[in-house]
Parts: sequence; structure tokens; C-alpha cells
Amino acid sequence: MNKLPGFGLIERAQALAPLIAREADEIERTRRLTAPVVSALIENGLYRALLPQSLGGAEAPPEIFMQMLEEVAKADASTAWCLGQCNVCGMTAAYLDPDAANEIFNTPPGILAWGAIAHAVRAEPGGYRITARWDFASGSRQASWLGAHVQVVEADGTRRLTPNGTPEIRTILFPVTSATMYDVWDVIGLSGTGTDSYSVENLFIPEKFAALRDNFSALREKGPLYGITTYTMFGLGFGAISLGVARATLDAVIDLARGKESVGLKAMRENHAVQGLIGRTEGNWRAARAYLYGAAAEAWRDLTRTGKLSEEHRAALRLASTWTIHQAAAVVDAAYHMAGATAVFRANKFERRFRDMHAIAQQIQGRDSHYEDVGRMILTASTLPRGPTH
Repeated sequence: MNKLPGFGLIERAQALAPLIAREADEIERTRRLTAPVVSALIENGLYRALLPQSLGGAEAPPEIFMQMLEEVAKADASTAWCLGQCNVCGMTAAYLDPDAANEIFNTPPGILAWGAIAHAVRAEPGGYRITARWDFASGSRQASWLGAHVQVVEADGTRRLTPNGTPEIRTILFPVTSATMYDVWDVIGLSGTGTDSYSVENLFIPEKFAALRDNFSALREKGPLYGITTYTMFGLGFGAISLGVARATLDAVIDLARGKESVGLKAMRENHAVQGLIGRTEGNWRAARAYLYGAAAEAWRDLTRTGKLSEEHRAALRLASTWTIHQAAAVVDAAYHMAGATAVFRANKFERRFRDMHAIAQQIQGRDSHYEDVGRMILTASTLPRGPTH
């Protein structure tokens, strides 16, 4: 009997949380996920959450994927970030020739990562050729394959266009052994993600390893999960990670408040200002979580019913993801300030979560321009989902 999509992923994430928490200091120090953590994530199938079931993946619904990341993020944000990045990259399998997808994702460790969109690839008979360098490749230090999103240039130098006249973007994939890696990730937050740079020199990419990612007409898998673009799924995943970081920070200050007393001052648990702030901050966190998961659930219901994610739902998910990231940052800020001088000591982990949360908020999924995009749609479109209706 087939298991439900995503069965057991949340429970496995919860079971691995103590290991990840124990390794968090070493992850921070080395700026890489440690071998025990990577091995555990692989062995428990957490890197395969969004892979098609036809490849042995979980093909998990968004809510399961999000909860898995949220649980991991409570233990360590960098681990959750890499896991989220590589899982969404893995959705490219739905657009690939089955033999190519099997080679990439079913040859251990079967992990794909990529960096920012940049450069152009030149078409040649049977494939493409490129010399280029890319940045911001979260999870690349665990990956066995790398990718890059590039414009296609024909042999005569002209840009290849889609039927609607826009430049054709392909996601080219190649073994990590074909690339040169650069250790550049020296940052204040999400230090353990190893979000480094990589380059290739005169590399030929066979046609079967060049996908029209997020072009639904090129889909080979028909499950509803793949009716969601990778860009939208990145937003949902990183929103969930933000919630996990915020939950862990708020829980830490609640534990602190229950026991912290200072000479000449009222105990934190008896301080009315602290009580009120914890109550409001708890409400803010719960509201953010309910909003993100509610928007995701409503979009998923419509997607599974109609087979298509509407533009209105895409905008609604973008708004929910961005707002949740910002709201989670506000929760972390409130908890950090409540902790007082205790928060500045590395041993207490407040400062790490503070840095990690603000690194998340600086990433493209948290940029303020998303509010402008949604606002423009509200002002020009007739409808936009206003939140869960039931």
C-alpha cells in the first residue's frame, strides 16, 4: 500500500532536532553543515521531500514540507536553510528527462544546489556551452550536482526567445566535480550554510541536462505539487524557517523569564511589562503562522481541485511569505530585547538566532518590493484571495 505523500517527514525532522542542535556550534564555526547532520538528513530522506514519487521521493504537499523545515529551524537555521534550498532545487526533476533525473537524484547523495540567475549559455549541436561564475549557492557544499539559470544564445549570437517574445531561460545542471568552488561565505548570519560561489570553464552541457524549469508546458510530472513554481516554494519554505527561528527564540526567552531574577529588581516572570510583551509576541507569532499556513492550504485546495495555481493565489502566497518573514524578525527582536544582557552571550544562542533571522530577512524572499507587486495587483485586478475562508 502506498504511503501518503510526505508521510513521516515531520516526525523524522523532530527526531533529528537534538542531533542538529548538538552540532550547531560546529556548523557555525566551520561555516558548513557537519558530516553527521548531512548523513542523518540523507538517511532519513529529508532531502527528498519535494522529489517526484516516480524517483523515490516523497512529493510532499507544501504544508508537510513547511512543517519539516520549521522543526529543523528550531534546532539550527543554517541546516534548515540548506535543506529548504536543496529540496526546492530538486523540484527541477519534474522537468527533466527521466534518465537524467534518475542519474542526478538517485546517485548518492543525490543533492542539487544552485546560485543566482546570471549569464548566458551558447547553444551547440546536442547541448550548450558556457564559461561563467555564480554566487549565493546555499547548500552547495553538500551537493553532488550544481545548477545555473541562464539565457540561451544561439550559435549566431542572437538570443533565443520564447513564443511570447521573452528570453528563454534554461536551468543547466552539471556535476559538482565540473565546477571550481570558492570559499566566500564570511557573513554575520546563516553562517553555516556555506553559501559559496562556483564557476565553470568551457563546460559542455548535454541537452538532457538543460531544463525549462517553471515552464509548465515542459512538465513531465503531473502531480499537483509541480503546479507550484520553485520561486513560490522557496518563499513558503523560507517563511516556515523564519517561524521556526522565531519560535525557538521566543521559547528561550520564556524559559529565561520563568527563572531569571536580578538583585533589586522584580523577577522577570513577575514583571508586568514582560508578561504583557510575551503575551503580545506570542499572539503575533501565532497570527503569522496561521496566516502563512492558511494561505498555503487555501492555494493547495484550489490547485488540487483545478490543476492550476492562479495568479491571485501566487500573489497571496508571495504576500504571506514576505509578511511572515518580517513578522518573525519582529518576534525575534522582541525576544532578544526581553532577554537583556543574557542575550549577548554566545552560549545562550539568542545572538545567533538574532543574526540568522536578520540574514533571512535580507534575502530576496523578504524584500519589500513584494508588497509593491501585490499592491499593484490589488489595485488593478478584480479579485485577490483575502485569506482562508474555512
